[in-house]
Amino acid sequence: MISVENLKVEFNATALFANVNFVINKKECIALVGKNGAGKSTMLKILAGLQHPTAGNVSLPKDTTIGYLPQVMLFNDNRTVKEEVRQAFDHITDIQTTLAAIRKEMDERTDYESESYNELLEHFTHLNERYLMMGGMNYEAEIDRTLIGLGFEKKDLERPTSEFSGGWRMRIELAKLLLRKPDVLLLDEPTNHLDIDSIQWLETFLQTNQHAVVLVSHDRAFLNNVTNRTIEITCGKIYDYKVKYDEFVELRKERREQQLRAYENQQKMIEETEDFIRRFRYKPTKAVQVQSRIKQLEKIELIQVDEVDNSALRLKFPPSIRSGSYPLICEDVRKAFGEHEIFNNVTFTLNRGEKVAFVGRNGEGKSTLVKCIMDEISFEGKLTIGHNVQIGYFAQNQAQMLDGEVTVFETIDQVATGDIRLKIRDILGAFMFGGEASDKKVKVLSGGERTRLAMIKLLLEPVNFLILDEPTNHLDMPSKDILKDAIRDFDGTAIIVSHDRDFLDGLVTKVYEFGDGKVREHLCGIYEYLQERHIESLNELQKSSGEKTTATTNNEESHISESKLSYEAQKEFNRNKKKLEKQIKDCEKEISQLDAAIKILEEKMATAEGATDITLYEKHGNLKKQLEESMEEWEEVSNKFDELENNNK
Repeated sequence: MISVENLKVEFNATALFANVNFVINKKECIALVGKNGAGKSTMLKILAGLQHPTAGNVSLPKDTTIGYLPQVMLFNDNRTVKEEVRQAFDHITDIQTTLAAIRKEMDERTDYESESYNELLEHFTHLNERYLMMGGMNYEAEIDRTLIGLGFEKKDLERPTSEFSGGWRMRIELAKLLLRKPDVLLLDEPTNHLDIDSIQWLETFLQTNQHAVVLVSHDRAFLNNVTNRTIEITCGKIYDYKVKYDEFVELRKERREQQLRAYENQQKMIEETEDFIRRFRYKPTKAVQVQSRIKQLEKIELIQVDEVDNSALRLKFPPSIRSGSYPLICEDVRKAFGEHEIFNNVTFTLNRGEKVAFVGRNGEGKSTLVKCIMDEISFEGKLTIGHNVQIGYFAQNQAQMLDGEVTVFETIDQVATGDIRLKIRDILGAFMFGGEASDKKVKVLSGGERTRLAMIKLLLEPVNFLILDEPTNHLDMPSKDILKDAIRDFDGTAIIVSHDRDFLDGLVTKVYEFGDGKVREHLCGIYEYLQERHIESLNELQKSSGEKTTATTNNEESHISESKLSYEAQKEFNRNKKKLEKQIKDCEKEISQLDAAIKILEEKMATAEGATDITLYEKHGNLKKQLEESMEEWEEVSNKFDELENNNK
């Protein structure tokens, strides 16, 4: 569908990436990954036609439509939410206007037998059929369904967009984009401002989407649930994997190990060649050989090893005094703003060492309760902070409290103690402040950079009770892994407000759900909670079914009956699908490994010594044959998978 050929982008004569080639096919959902600054957002802008590359081109078929969601956007404040989203259907409303005009003209005319009237009638019929095919009768319901799926309530749809925060307005833009149903969706960090419910809705939408998707996200669970291909930008190159993110991580690890071995062998060869040149440079009898070795060195293309993955770096919170057995006790806590009640009767106790999650839709009071705990706002009821509790608090406004006149390095140097002082540069690098970035003044940092710096500072302070409000919003995946490991090893108590399921998984043992003015306790991890909540929501649907009309109930009973009839067939389909998916993954893993092995072999064959090594050519031929066989097997299994999918439609 979209072909990227020999793409190159330079900034100030420095190449961001070069010689990039790949194809985006129909129905593919691709994760675009790489460390911050590698060029992911730039690549999306080029695909969207908003930025021109230094060299190369992007070709796509005529009439291909592209929808692009950037991280930052401009908004129109002159419409309600529904009016703004209705802009996605301009093409349908234009037809509506034309149909109304034709209908008015037909009502006013009386020359029913004339040729011009028949032509007008034919035009109206053709246009009306097109209108119906485009969903003209249903698009209002589709607007409501999409907005409610993204977290809006029915009463919100007639409110002006100016009343909503940046995160909610981003959802409005996302709704417009999804409703336009472009051939290719380009999404840059779409989950940053979404809560868990909305992320799950978006996942379902993208899983059932029939068009191509390319997305950038630091939400590992989201990538694994949605994408089936991973393209990594690293060291100015791209590596293309036909697998989900978690499998890509394993293959990337194997690739880097192969790169390291090839790099070490090349360095050894270079060292031996340079040693030969030094020893015999001035010996006339060796002059020809020396010149040959010098030319050989000049022709060598140095092997690059991918950026070091700093996720191996482990941080541990400095030791702190032991807190009391109950760091936090909430008793009948209530908070309201005027007549609008946020929550009431919140009662729970946290035990020392517990790590819990605050989850729920945006606006249900998660951050509000945190502010009550921190005594930043007034409330009703009783909140008791336990004996010897030292709170480490992270919120977005913490970033604004940093001293703008000192450098990034000095900010951390002021709080680091003991052996950790020797690792300051490593820590800063792991949180994307490597090299010259550590010498920047804090006042020139972006909001996201300040947030990351505030997080590092918190990691180095001796506390026994952590309260983290959306701590992962500006962290990439390696940085999140470092933070997660640090919290997991933390001896104290922790409250984490987050919508990042992968971050919370294996970290929290209790979930507090905020919703409908209540805070409900769930004694389980995040995924158990999501499963439990899904069952609860089904029960709630069943409870409310008696209040529906007879017609609705009959429709639901019919649907349930159909579901029972198709259950066994669906079970068999799922079993076969899972089996074929595993076979496809195994083939793709083998293909990636063979590709990597062939590339390393070809790099060796390109050296002067390798060019005369017959065994290398034999190995190369064998690997090529294995690759062809694996490709044939992959194609055969993929065809079976497509056939299975088509038969199930």
